[in-house]
Amino acid sequence: MSKVAFIGWCLWFSMVHNPVLAQEGTTVFEPVSGQYSSTRIPALVLTKKGTLLAFAAGRIESASDWADMDLLVRRSEDGGDTWGPIQVVAERAGSKPTDNPTPIVGQDGTIHLLYQRDYAYAYYTQSTDDGLTWSPPVNITATFEAFKSDYDWKVLAPGPGHSIQLENGRLLVPVWLANSDKLEPHRSHRPSRIATIYSDDNGKTWERGAMVPDAEGFKNPSETMAVQLPDGRVMLSIRNESEKRRKGISYSKDGISDWTAPTYDEGLFEPICMSSIIATQYKKADYLLFLNPDSEDIPKHPRQNLTLKVSDDNGKTWSVDQVVNEGISGYSDLAVGPDGVVYCLLETKLNPTDNWSLVLKRLTMENLVRH
Repeated sequence: MSKVAFIGWCLWFSMVHNPVLAQEGTTVFEPVSGQYSSTRIPALVLTKKGTLLAFAAGRIESASDWADMDLLVRRSEDGGDTWGPIQVVAERAGSKPTDNPTPIVGQDGTIHLLYQRDYAYAYYTQSTDDGLTWSPPVNITATFEAFKSDYDWKVLAPGPGHSIQLENGRLLVPVWLANSDKLEPHRSHRPSRIATIYSDDNGKTWERGAMVPDAEGFKNPSETMAVQLPDGRVMLSIRNESEKRRKGISYSKDGISDWTAPTYDEGLFEPICMSSIIATQYKKADYLLFLNPDSEDIPKHPRQNLTLKVSDDNGKTWSVDQVVNEGISGYSDLAVGPDGVVYCLLETKLNPTDNWSLVLKRLTMENLVRH
């Protein structure tokens, strides 16, 4: 092989096998004529065995939050290069669509999954075989009913996107509630409040935590994600509709009590869209990764320019701005492998006139923290 040919082969090999350069992504879910007109609401986890589980809402007649829909999952055992068949984890029930997948990878390898039906009922299921099969769902709406003494909600939802197990074993799920003044079938998602629910017995029972307090000017908090910081505190990253247009932040020592009044993270633009945040270690250093459409510099702030940010000081500052998807971009979720590969499952439109598809893109911590 000539020197020129060898260099060309090396470049080709690098582009194919280096996830940092694999920016075109792999389509995981897409509309299917006669079956799903749109696929939305990504959730992504990496199991203890190294399997990627990608969840989505398969919306049937439209992309609407109120469309009929099934809760779907696909498995990849090779880092997202290929995917197994679509499984329906929870079928729609009549006119009660199934949405908001919120999975947790347990310390013992169990995959815990919460979801909602019709924004009125909450369910829990689990898999003990790496996502191949799922236990019969358990209705846990009573856990949400316990909030009604504080907030008379008409709409409930967990997550969406991955959630966490704390170091002490507690399963923790951020939830949001809306006290809509609209009647069925299209109840509004505002005004709203947020809280957490939790399980201290590996999913057998679920309890409510404290509600995150109101704060002046902090408007309609909803889709929220949690991370546990190195000092043990839990931090919430909160979607909100405040005029400040910055992501909301709240802290608790245990994830269920004494939440601080929400403040704003000046480094994280809020396009009024669900975002993903995850805590990870790389080369013995602690990092937070944050992903959302950073359209602050684009007129009217469309859901576009999905950008990954990195913090090495527990969210005080964000030192990296890595664009993951320049075009139309919506909800997203993150998972990080022990080898430092960062997996991003994101909503996009493969063509501007299409409905939503979910695409997986990959980067590496090595490349991100090099900036």
